[in-house]
Amino acid sequence: MCFPHAGGSPHFYRSWGKALTDIEVHTVCYPGRATRIAEPPATDLKAMARDLAAELRPLPDGRPTAFFGHSMGAFVAYEVARLWQADGADLGHLFASAARAPLTAHGTPERAAELDDAAVLRTLAQLGGTDAALLDNPAFLELVMPYVGADFRMVAGYAGQPDVLLDCPVTVLRGDADPRVSPAEAAAWREQTRGPVTLHTLSGGHFYLTDEPPLRIVEDALRTG
Repeated sequence: MCFPHAGGSPHFYRSWGKALTDIEVHTVCYPGRATRIAEPPATDLKAMARDLAAELRPLPDGRPTAFFGHSMGAFVAYEVARLWQADGADLGHLFASAARAPLTAHGTPERAAELDDAAVLRTLAQLGGTDAALLDNPAFLELVMPYVGADFRMVAGYAGQPDVLLDCPVTVLRGDADPRVSPAEAAAWREQTRGPVTLHTLSGGHFYLTDEPPLRIVEDALRTG
């Protein structure tokens, strides 16, 4: 199951299902976009994760399951995994891409409230992953900013729980030029699980996987358990 980044949609992982021929790929859609455009965007990451945990719970139907989360999606995947584990579900693997460990996230409601759309747009420009021309297109911004802004504010308000550990293996992926995730913040995922943690540093920035999705890493990790 793939969890998109802030402002992302299932379209981000559109090629993965065909490329991972031996793996059934499902992509999570957050409220307020794509097939859920009629719904209001979520405003609290942990509350959204609780809803997703319940919605996704029947999907594995006894089959081995792994989560892949990119950026904000790694926080959401971790929170869903934590809830599944508390419910007795066995997650096979968590892939955390371009994301600091949750225990290093110290968001507050005040930080979220202070994050205006102008600051969100500056961050989008810094991170890449969005066509620069689109960021100057008023019609495009009118369409996407309600959910993009809501996602960024959710991240700004998110605080992890350092005392809640997963049991599954975790694979951490980070671009070597990512301005948002330091090597130490990526390595801190070792403190989020009782399982083994593998770190990969790849060429690129925050959206390193746009040019070269880490499909071989995913396949190898799932093959070896």
